Amino acid sequence: MRYSGVENWHLFRGANMKKLLIASVAAFSLSASSAFAADLGHAPAPAYKAPPLPPPALSWTGCYIAGGVGYGLWNQRDYDVTSPPAVPSGVVLTPTVNTGGEGWLGRLGGGCDYQFGVGSLGNFVIGAFADYDFTNFTGTFQDPFTTFVGQEKESGSWAVGGRIGYLVTPDLLGYFDGGYTQARFDSITLFVPFAPPGLTYPSQTSSGWFLGGGTEYALNMSWVPIHGLFWRTEYRYNSYDAANVPVSFVGIPFGLASHMQKNVQTVTSGLVWRFNFGGPVAARY
Repeated sequence: MRYSGVENWHLFRGANMKKLLIASVAAFSLSASSAFAADLGHAPAPAYKAPPLPPPALSWTGCYIAGGVGYGLWNQRDYDVTSPPAVPSGVVLTPTVNTGGEGWLGRLGGGCDYQFGVGSLGNFVIGAFADYDFTNFTGTFQDPFTTFVGQEKESGSWAVGGRIGYLVTPDLLGYFDGGYTQARFDSITLFVPFAPPGLTYPSQTSSGWFLGGGTEYALNMSWVPIHGLFWRTEYRYNSYDAANVPVSFVGIPFGLASHMQKNVQTVTSGLVWRFNFGGPVAARY
């Protein structure tokens, strides 16, 4: 079949248009792919955020101040004996009588602790402390010889001692303590029927020892406004030396004394504010 020149030109033109269209589509696709790849290559990588560091282990090494309130009761065993100017003195006149009292107390004190940081000893804490109790332990005293009664009150005491404890958890310490103590007992005025007051026992300061124990818990909650607060609850048993306390009439002794031996038990609960001077320690549990 033969084509004329005009027909050949139209055929050539149509073929070239098809090739141009295919080349344009290919070029556009290649350009779009390159641009997309370039965008991916230059997109900022997401920032790496390191996980928060674990908090350091709590250290119980440091000093503190403490305050609390509590309840106490005392018990007394006493009997009457002869005393100067009676001769001979110390003769027992009566059987033993038990008396006592009870009441509330407020305690203020402070101390320092040290937590061992080596191996298994890291769970142990030792310390020293001193405190003072404002007490109002009141009871009825009955003189064994005359049977007259009066009010007897412990108005204050102080203690100094040491303690050793074991960390049940990093936040909870169980401990035992002990040491030396003194207590102040006010004077006793005996009530004598149909007579003016005047028969009295003088005030006395009794010395002795104490043993006790308790728990202390770190208040590491977000709602606690002050850092370093701990909650302490403690029981103590105090035993005081026996003494012969002479009775007098309007200040003049007349040869009679009461042999008194006291013990006091207290339970207190309150807050401890610890300001650590030691670094974190790693205790094992």
